[in-house]
Amino acid sequence: MSEKSSTARSSYSRGAIWLHWIIALVIIGQFLGMQYDETLAETDPARGTIYMLHKSFGLTILFLTLVRLIIRLRQGFLPLPPHMAGWEVMLARVTHFGFYALLLLMPLTGWIFGVSAKRGLDYFGLVPVPVLPLEGLAELAHELHEYGAWAFVILFILHVAGALKHHYLDRDDVATRMIPMLKRRS
Repeated sequence: MSEKSSTARSSYSRGAIWLHWIIALVIIGQFLGMQYDETLAETDPARGTIYMLHKSFGLTILFLTLVRLIIRLRQGFLPLPPHMAGWEVMLARVTHFGFYALLLLMPLTGWIFGVSAKRGLDYFGLVPVPVLPLEGLAELAHELHEYGAWAFVILFILHVAGALKHHYLDRDDVATRMIPMLKRRS
């Protein structure tokens, strides 16, 4: 991923901003939905609906992430502020790379273990989702999916903390790149 053409821009495109916030809200909903699901009895009929929605939204995240990656590859990264220390730059890069890796890994591992010959899926009840021929990896995929959810939580905390630090402590315009209604400082 390059920083081409990023020097002329000071914020992300509307499409990138919308995708960022839609994906973020769906991920939060996914996490909260599964936390709620764990409070339900095994026999509660709502569990089937929650799982169908979870799987369908997971595939939606995969699709939106692929679109977002295409936009990111075409537009490049915006430059980081020059005042950032080396460790801050590394943490920012690791956090963003981690997000992209999880945005691809989580739906794929969910698809591997959650959509099988025994447990099919119709995307939002409308379109059949093909079974991936990887059922031998279902157990591993399930473990990776569980750990990945908590990795998302950690990255989310780091991401929000970084945005708050940039906006309130560093007083730079990094947060305004994704939240255009914030007042630009320069």
